Amino acid sequence: MARAAKPSGSKRPNFDTSLTRRAGHRESRQRLLVVCGAKVTERDYLQGLKSSARNPAVSLKIVECPRSPSQVVDHAVLLRDQADGEYDATWCVLDVDEFPNLGQTAVEARKKNIEVAFSNPCFEVWLLLHFKDYRRPAQSFKQLMPALDEAFPAGYGKTGMKFDLYAPRWRLAASRAKQLAESGKEHEVNPSTGMWKLALAIGGGEAQP
Repeated sequence: MARAAKPSGSKRPNFDTSLTRRAGHRESRQRLLVVCGAKVTERDYLQGLKSSARNPAVSLKIVECPRSPSQVVDHAVLLRDQADGEYDATWCVLDVDEFPNLGQTAVEARKKNIEVAFSNPCFEVWLLLHFKDYRRPAQSFKQLMPALDEAFPAGYGKTGMKFDLYAPRWRLAASRAKQLAESGKEHEVNPSTGMWKLALAIGGGEAQP
């Protein structure tokens, strides 16, 4: 038989209730693993977004893996499986560039329950969408440079990632990106980017109308 609690004039349940709330909060948090197929820029942007959005419902681990898209997906699968259920969703952030067989990579990722944010041709399309409704096809980062120079008068990349430039605009960028390609088909459409889905998963809420 359970022992009855002694009556007390103190408000002891406040402590227990607080613990219960914190435990429940941890349980409901969406735990994301993001594997980036390039160095620095993607990682710094995602870290800046997480800090700026201050979304307590999401925890984020970012790993860099500068390899081919198929290798990045395989590495993401390995990390997820080794973590044994630690993550609720696993993402890969990938550039199209000149990599072949991306359709097959997309199929394999879906089979393995890996979310993919393709940017076509590269991640900088997503950054441009923060500042303009960019729709001009480009085959490489080099071909994007005129638009980047226009968007960043001080010179793109020369001062590193300063997320405060992007913080007020990422939902607008998500809205623009949604219009460029069908979700999951970004590797087939130039320019386009699936980064809007990952940004909303991290920041929460909806794209800006």
